[in-house]
Amino acid sequence: MTDSLRMLLTGCASGIGRHLTGALSARGHRVVATDLDIEALEAESKRRSWSVERVKLRALDVRSEGDWEAAMDLAFSAFGGVDVLLNIAGYLHPAYVQDFTAKDLDLHIDVNVKGLMLGTRAAARRMIPGRAGHIINIGSLASLAPVPGLSLYSASKFAVRGFTLAAATELREHGIAVTLIMPDAVETPMLDKQVGHAEAALTFSGPKALTVDDIERVIVDHVLPDRPLEVGLPFSRSALARVANTAPGLARLLAPMLLKQGRKKQEQIKKGGG
Repeated sequence: MTDSLRMLLTGCASGIGRHLTGALSARGHRVVATDLDIEALEAESKRRSWSVERVKLRALDVRSEGDWEAAMDLAFSAFGGVDVLLNIAGYLHPAYVQDFTAKDLDLHIDVNVKGLMLGTRAAARRMIPGRAGHIINIGSLASLAPVPGLSLYSASKFAVRGFTLAAATELREHGIAVTLIMPDAVETPMLDKQVGHAEAALTFSGPKALTVDDIERVIVDHVLPDRPLEVGLPFSRSALARVANTAPGLARLLAPMLLKQGRKKQEQIKKGGG
């Protein structure tokens, strides 16, 4: 890994993307930080005093081919290229199968799947001529274990995993690494929105949510230098998710116990117990 990498990140106005923009630029990397909500992104940049030399801001609707090309153009004009793409932007709205709307369906597929695919394609096209680059896609343990109550989110993240693994094999011959990071629940606004939804109980069935610092550490200490194919976090929950993936019948037997744990944790959070 070089001392200073040129990076393009999505979903940077909040959550993981916001944290990584500040953390990676503070480490000397140059970042094109993007988000659909450019006003919120600009406000966060000012509030957190991101370096104007190392961080360039750009509005990006990940569903738009034109926006992707414009973001890549900015990376090339400002920094001379893109070494790393981090596809972070995502959407989640809990709903049982009989209750989700057409809008819910569109947003899960368009943002989580189509947006990531368009970004991967845009980066690959720019990276192939130089035979170098690293594309990092943020999936979820829901990429491995289907989550009742989050069927649309699970489906979108399964698609992300399938696409990422296929892309990794294709792009390897061009010198480009593709990594899928699959975290359990992370302390972000996306997690906060799920507290009041009974459908999302399984999200809270783990002993403790990950933090954005945990994501930073695995990226800096492992993903960037080692360029692995997949990383699941934390190990114990990742192993459980892989069991659920290979033995869905067993997962169905475990679901009632995990749902009970998750609902209990939701109630504790509602009461301020964390």
